[in-house]
This record gives sequence, C-alpha cells and structure tokens, in this order.
Amino acid sequence: MSEPYASSPIFDEQTLPDALRNDHRTKVGTWGLLRVLEGEVRLIFTEPHTEHLVTPDTPAIIPPQATHYVVPVGAMRMQVEFWRERPDLSKGPVNG
Repeated sequence: MSEPYASSPIFDEQTLPDALRNDHRTKVGTWGLLRVLEGEVRLIFTEPHTEHLVTPDTPAIIPPQATHYVVPVGAMRMQVEFWRERPDLSKGPVNG
C-alpha cells in the first residue's frame, strides 16, 4: 500500500508560512494531500482558477506542479502530506 514519503509540520492560522499563503507548487512527480485537522481552509489553484473548501472530512489532492495557495478560514490546523503517486482517498483516512 502506498503511503506518504514526507509530511509538513502541523500549521495553524498563526503559523501558516507566507510560502503557503502565496503561489507555490510541488516538484515534478510529487503529489500533495492537504489535510485539515480542525476548522477549514480554502485551497486555490491559479491555472485554471478553482477554489476548494477543505475540511477534516474533505482532504484535497494537489497534483504535481499545480500552482496553488492556501487561505485559512478562521481558526484551523492543517498538514500537507507528500506522495510519489496520486493518493487514493477511497481507502479511508491515511494518517502519518
């Protein structure tokens, strides 16, 4: 079974770095999985422009090299997992 090869620290609305609040992208071949542990965030892709509300019940997949940024919606805690292939969310929660 596939699993993430790395995870970010857990960030809240105060500690979320500017790098994640502004346009950025994953490396070639790296998938991201945005998990919200508490609260909610908006995940915004810039090309094409789409927005996703991410909650503890609805993690979001970030394709390799997709330009995106995160906007906290009030108090929140979140973490990003990094995968070598597209995460399969049908298998239920995957926790580091």
